[in-house]
Amino acid sequence: MTRHPGNTNLFLHTGNTFQGWPIQVDKGPFIQQYLSRLQQTMQCALAQYPRIFAFRFDLRFPARIQLPDSVYTNQVVERFIESFKAKIAHNRSQARQLNKYAHDSKVRYVWAREVGEHGKPHYHLAILLNRDAFTALGKFEVGRDNMFNRLVEAWASALGLSVDAVMGLVEVPPNPCYHLNLGEPGGQAEFFHRASYLCKAATKVFGDSSHGFGASRT
Repeated sequence: MTRHPGNTNLFLHTGNTFQGWPIQVDKGPFIQQYLSRLQQTMQCALAQYPRIFAFRFDLRFPARIQLPDSVYTNQVVERFIESFKAKIAHNRSQARQLNKYAHDSKVRYVWAREVGEHGKPHYHLAILLNRDAFTALGKFEVGRDNMFNRLVEAWASALGLSVDAVMGLVEVPPNPCYHLNLGEPGGQAEFFHRASYLCKAATKVFGDSSHGFGASRT
């Protein structure tokens, strides 16, 4: 196996698949450990919930607002995730007040930190939720009580900015949503292929004390 030249603790993966799962070959090489974490995240989600709602999105920083240097560390994505988890927990608490049998949902996630041409980082993320609790992102309009607004509000909270100030900074790509079912590899394969982009070696920076990748533990 070939070690990553920027971090010799990591190994590069150059195959057409990873343990049988399809990957975006044209984006390779990939980092083997990141692909393993992605696979584990998907399998842990399906072990707890037989039906998963997963989606892809990106987080960007404002171009014209001066932010403290600490914002550009990975603490910001950790704050985003904690804020988003709190919003999911609040939604489920409200749902149980209306229906004591309402389904709960743990938040599982994978993120990648990349640095663009101008030296400013951005994040690519995938989130996996219980599809018996959540099924859609909803309309991309501010003020609605839906998943998209939870993402926007959590990013505003992480940056210490107003919702208005972060408009446009939560980018949802085309065809972002996936339905994964336990025992049905087709949907799982489609999601793994899409999310493998987060595991590519290119555009990740090593040596600046910021990890290029993270995922939920269980």
